[in-house]
Amino acid sequence: MYKRTEDNISKVSKVTILLVILLSLFLIYIYKLFSMQIVQGEHYRSQSQKISSQITVISAQRGEIFDRNANLPMVINTDSFAVEVTPGEIPSNRYDTVILKLAQFLGISKTEIDKKIPKNIRRSYTTVTVKSNVSFSIISNIAENKTDLPGVSWVSKPIRNYLHTGSLSHIVGYVGDINQDEITVLYNKGYTNKSIVGKTGIEKQYDSLLQGKPGREMSTVDVHGRIISETPTVEPPQMGKNLVLTIDSDIQKLAEEALGNRVGAAVVLKPATGEVLAMVSYPYYDSNIFNSDDSAVEYSKLLKDPTKPLINRAVQLSYPPASTFKIVMSAAMLQENAFPSAKKIECKGRMVYGGRIFHCHVHEPGHGWLDMKNAMAQSCDVYYWTVGRDYLGIEKIASYAREFGFGKSAQIDLPSQVSGLVPTAEWKQKKYHEKWLGGDTMSCSIGQGYMEATPLQLANMIAMVSNEGTIYKPHLLKEVRDPVTNEVIEEVKPSILTQSTINNSVWKELQEALRYTVTDGTPQYPMHNKIVQIACKTGTAEVEPYSSRKENQSWHSWLVAYAPYDAPPEERVCVATIVEAQNIWEWWAPYATNIIIQGIFAHQTCEEATQELGFTYLMNNRRNRTRQE
Repeated sequence: MYKRTEDNISKVSKVTILLVILLSLFLIYIYKLFSMQIVQGEHYRSQSQKISSQITVISAQRGEIFDRNANLPMVINTDSFAVEVTPGEIPSNRYDTVILKLAQFLGISKTEIDKKIPKNIRRSYTTVTVKSNVSFSIISNIAENKTDLPGVSWVSKPIRNYLHTGSLSHIVGYVGDINQDEITVLYNKGYTNKSIVGKTGIEKQYDSLLQGKPGREMSTVDVHGRIISETPTVEPPQMGKNLVLTIDSDIQKLAEEALGNRVGAAVVLKPATGEVLAMVSYPYYDSNIFNSDDSAVEYSKLLKDPTKPLINRAVQLSYPPASTFKIVMSAAMLQENAFPSAKKIECKGRMVYGGRIFHCHVHEPGHGWLDMKNAMAQSCDVYYWTVGRDYLGIEKIASYAREFGFGKSAQIDLPSQVSGLVPTAEWKQKKYHEKWLGGDTMSCSIGQGYMEATPLQLANMIAMVSNEGTIYKPHLLKEVRDPVTNEVIEEVKPSILTQSTINNSVWKELQEALRYTVTDGTPQYPMHNKIVQIACKTGTAEVEPYSSRKENQSWHSWLVAYAPYDAPPEERVCVATIVEAQNIWEWWAPYATNIIIQGIFAHQTCEEATQELGFTYLMNNRRNRTRQE
């Protein structure tokens, strides 16, 4: 009996021990779960994220850009490569040898690569881009020596190839790596710190259309970034949309050559739609320099250039409109019935006011007695000084200037443009704390003084006359197309920028006066044309002289025109040309404008148009002077 009791006790002890062991294991298990999920949960969650999918972004090709006929590309993508290094794949004892050999292939120093791969990441399996814009021949050399270059790889990274540079640089613009300010604004739109974005021109204005949709390559990696999956999942990128511009490449080249190497600008547009057929600004630059390794150096040179080649003078600089503004003055005078157009004012070559002598551009004995039509044709300052000061006043002048689009954005689809200036008495008081004087009104009446406008605004002004009261919003984008099917996705329709309330009879009289200016006025020789009838107005803007200028370099040369005079607006073109005062004075704007119009309607090159118009000797004289300088 006693023995049986001992056996029972022994059995109970064993069960108890077993239960204790099981309980202990359970408690340890519970503790471990608690530790892993609560105490060390964040650590393991971080680790689990690292041992997961690694996503590599595959850049999308930017859309291409074409001229208005959609068959001549202005910008395409060229195959290029970026060389990458995965430091963790390079044996530590071979690192310096591998990097030195790679540097020799790339034509850069080892130090340059070392800066991109500091010592603290040399065991990392994250790839680092060491050089972009690498040619296929260099990649071939690297591939042939791949066994000596562990950890070195390459990816395709197309670059922008601007096929037609010159004056198109200001229109198309260029691209570059995204900066911190840009990524702050664009991050929520899918941009990353590796994005390439438009910096100026169309590239910037329509960057979201050109960007495309990046692809993705997803691979399973460990905590060190080593790929442990055999086959990655790939989502291919989608190319950006193609853009068709309103620019006519032939007219662009024509205008560029007609302006020549003169600092200035020329704008050609269709008045009935607002389509810009050409926009030239000289000097210009080569957009392709921003693809080079020396882009920072080249950009610095452009910034320091005193002629400011980075500025699009057609929209980013404003000038005194000079006598072209007499179109606005005549419209205001006629609409307000301020002074009869048939009534004459005597010009004696000068006008005395406020103790000052104001000289007309023709001195003694002056133009004599002139009505409005002849005052416009001869560009008589005395006539418009009198009308502006004695019959209109600055408030009415300013009101009509705004109606013609002065002093406000032309709203062209470019990322940067200026609005010019329409001064008033209130503006002068706020700006200079000075009272508006009668002399100020006289200066504004001939487009001088504080009045400023861009070449595009003057093109709009003459377009309003051509259209008899309507300015259409100027635009450079014609169509958006699918890059695969070439299907038109979006077409830009004409939209009204300004609708005038001026009477139709006023426009008719203005048109007749502008045509008379060509046949009987100051520009009758440079604007004579047998192919097409032209209506125009000249302008010679006085600028503040400075020490480096010669006496004959203190005037801007303007001309605004439309043609054919005897055709409906939808068949016409408008041209505004300025040649800045820093050029040799030669009154070139009228000649350049006539060459452009001749080339357009006679389907001639600049050289052919120049010869047909009899201006070849002028071109030759200019080339000879340039060579001598």
